[in-house]
Amino acid sequence: MADTKPPRLEGGERETLQLLLDYQRRSFLAKVADLSDADARRELVPSGTTLLWLLKHLARAEELWIVHRFAGQPMELDDDSVGPDDSVAASVHVYRDTWSRVDAVIGAASLDDPCRNLGNDAPVNLRWVLAHLLEETARHAGHADILRELIDGSTGR
Repeated sequence: MADTKPPRLEGGERETLQLLLDYQRRSFLAKVADLSDADARRELVPSGTTLLWLLKHLARAEELWIVHRFAGQPMELDDDSVGPDDSVAASVHVYRDTWSRVDAVIGAASLDDPCRNLGNDAPVNLRWVLAHLLEETARHAGHADILRELIDGSTGR
């Protein structure tokens, strides 16, 4: 697996956040590329975290934070649990479809716009949500780095 360095940009805040989020998304997908469903389900750490669960979790996290909490729209993804019929290919497809919905919401909003559906949590704006998703995606891409290396020795971003 090739090591792909983060892209560089002399752009604005929005462009930088979106570029780095997209880089982390693609880095994560590189970790599940050419991986069998059986390997993606392997529990190699005591927490039981698997690459397939991480993949489903990242799709749900983007939908939860951008589509539901920020935009106030209903959730389409039920949960991030891994069922017996889940596959890497189908989950990658769902994750990529989620990017389209999320990116459309982001593109139509200001970074200063507040979240509409946070319940009793402290208010945050789109800027905070994008930074949080960048952190969440990068964190889980790091988990995926370790899991993939344990599966077959592959390393790189």
